Amino acid sequence: MAIHIGEVTLEEIQYQLLMDYQKVRAETENLAAPLSAEDMQLQSMPDASPTKWHLAHTSWFFETFILAPELSGYQAFNPHFNHLFNSYYNSLGTPFARPNRGVISRPDSSQIYEYRAFIDDAMRQLLNEQPLCDNLAALVQLGLNHEQQHQELILTDIKHALSANPMMPAYRDALPEDEDGVLEPLRWLKIPSGFYGIGSNGDTFCFDNEGPEHQQFIDEFVIASRLVTNAEYLEFIEDGGYQQHRLWLSDGWSLVQKQQQEHPFYWRRNSSGWQQYTLYGLLPLNPVEPVCHLSFYEADAFATWAGKRLPTEFEWEAAACQLRQPNQMAAANFLEKRFFKPLPVQRRQTQFLGDLWEWTSSAYLPYRGYKAREDAVGEYNGKFMCNQKVLRGGSFATPADHIRISYRNFFYPHQSWQFTGVRLAGD
Repeated sequence: MAIHIGEVTLEEIQYQLLMDYQKVRAETENLAAPLSAEDMQLQSMPDASPTKWHLAHTSWFFETFILAPELSGYQAFNPHFNHLFNSYYNSLGTPFARPNRGVISRPDSSQIYEYRAFIDDAMRQLLNEQPLCDNLAALVQLGLNHEQQHQELILTDIKHALSANPMMPAYRDALPEDEDGVLEPLRWLKIPSGFYGIGSNGDTFCFDNEGPEHQQFIDEFVIASRLVTNAEYLEFIEDGGYQQHRLWLSDGWSLVQKQQQEHPFYWRRNSSGWQQYTLYGLLPLNPVEPVCHLSFYEADAFATWAGKRLPTEFEWEAAACQLRQPNQMAAANFLEKRFFKPLPVQRRQTQFLGDLWEWTSSAYLPYRGYKAREDAVGEYNGKFMCNQKVLRGGSFATPADHIRISYRNFFYPHQSWQFTGVRLAGD
């Protein structure tokens, strides 16, 4: 007899999970398809990982948390993979050191694809033949969302790796036509004071760090109708923004001085003017595109220079909920659009989702009442709630069915290899 969750049976959930599983796994391999075996081996810095490792680690997740404990008679593809492709789950053993992932030349790429096919066959068997309980269905859904996170990381990491090549090779060759790049005048949108519901109530999938849902009082504030553009950030540079210590937080200023930084990470300047390295290679800087790859320190310094500030994550969520449009998901620039870059700012509806992750001023901390699970899955988010900043909104590399207004991304304030931008706020 079918067990009903609301009006949906577990059999229906199981069938949908299989469809979703096949879709997500295929998308990961689509993103890796333009890369050679040599490309997939590259690790250009300790924070990034080789594409080959992402392909294996996402398979390891399904094997470790679902297949090994749940599929009767399951035998591991290769026992050594449990050590090689464990990311940070200390309760499952000592992970292979992250900065050294690029030295793992064996297994080679063809063996990694064999591993993925092996896992896919086993997952099809599980989802076709064994009835799922609520907890197992939730683990499969977590595994799919975990793989979608790594889809974005495949793009951020390979962009960094390819940028280290003096030839500035492109990940994608065919540059899409932009929509009409007419600069939209920045508007200041007023959000009234009051109590706002923050976080997810758990009715649909969410990560544990998005809850519990709670009420947060927010004073009246204003928030920009769009992201800051390249042209606007260039004004900051030309006004000596990277030379004015009063604009910077102390740690940010120390970093700028140490690295002798004078512009965003992927910007270049030559005799013909400013250029920017993109997934399409080196291109002229588009003045009306949102400025991309800013660290938190850069975003905060720009906001100070502009006489504004970064929104808190609670302000961002309140504004995104207040100003959401009925067709916002369809209109947003997500991975499915295949632009592989932020779109030029233009006359369109106020959009808080897609294009670029937006820095907030909020520290990545647990919501009141948060409690991490006590098993290995509990290491997914909770142990990282220290010294990081929250980003909101998703990017052009985020799958549309992966993002939510309540989604809390988090990075260290010095990091800029992610697809990060800035939206200003004020009192």
